[in-house]
Amino acid sequence: MIRVALVDDQELVRIGLRMVIEASDDMKVVAEAPDGEQAVAVVTRIPTDVVLMDIRMPRLDGVEATRRIVARPDAPRVIALTTFDLDEYAYAALRAGASGFLLKDATSAEVLTAIRTVHAGDAVIAPSTTRRMLDHLVHARELDVDEEAVSCLTDRERTVLLEIAAGYTNPEITRRLHLSEATVKTHVGHILAKLGLRDRVQIVIFAYDHGLVHPR
Repeated sequence: MIRVALVDDQELVRIGLRMVIEASDDMKVVAEAPDGEQAVAVVTRIPTDVVLMDIRMPRLDGVEATRRIVARPDAPRVIALTTFDLDEYAYAALRAGASGFLLKDATSAEVLTAIRTVHAGDAVIAPSTTRRMLDHLVHARELDVDEEAVSCLTDRERTVLLEIAAGYTNPEITRRLHLSEATVKTHVGHILAKLGLRDRVQIVIFAYDHGLVHPR
């Protein structure tokens, strides 16, 4: 059973999400909070697997709440809730450690799929969507490539990292590099482990931060 916490300052939003989640037989809502400050306290007290986190809230916003929650040992995964897919706050939440974001007009099926996906350890937004956010929000600047940051990667792992940062999925990378999908998944796992990253979203952010790719 996937344990979910709902964090949103609008009670009607929480009620709607609770109805969707509790209609599923593999997850349940274990906690709710109307702001980030209470969210941190709730997650500290109640074992939680996934947090649906509104970004813009009073007292403590979802970005800082996410940062505090994911810094905890055995931290739950966080899905940011936002209104626009190019929301600067959603991007900030990804940098703070969220495993992706959901638009508030997402369908019931999309909400449930997102929860299951992050619980399984993956990100909940397509790499291409992440790239659009970064292209839109990161100031275009010529950064020197931080070779030391990627010195632990093999040449093939670095190539796969660049493919992920360009927005390609595993099947697409398989075709582009003429590798088996199992091999690509192995390379992705090695990249995550060596760089201490959680998921593909963090790989994309890492690539931009270290000058490996640049916003168009």
